[in-house]
Amino acid sequence: MSPKTSESRSRTGDKRRRMTPARIAVLLLGVLALIFIFENTRDTRIRLLVPEVTMPLWTALLATGLIGALCGAYFMGRRR
Repeated sequence: MSPKTSESRSRTGDKRRRMTPARIAVLLLGVLALIFIFENTRDTRIRLLVPEVTMPLWTALLATGLIGALCGAYFMGRRR
């Protein structure tokens, strides 16, 4: 095996740090989602299977977003 040259190492390092259009789009969508979540601050009634709870809407939206992100990360990790 031949040792990696500094040129080949810098190219692989650049690929990981570079801001691609897809990464910019995901970042923009994340910022827009956070703005939407924190603009909705009123209390709302939410039914969780059987009980009904009253909580701020931003809490429910944030929890749902986090659950979705965790599920997405889990399935992308299994894909590799």
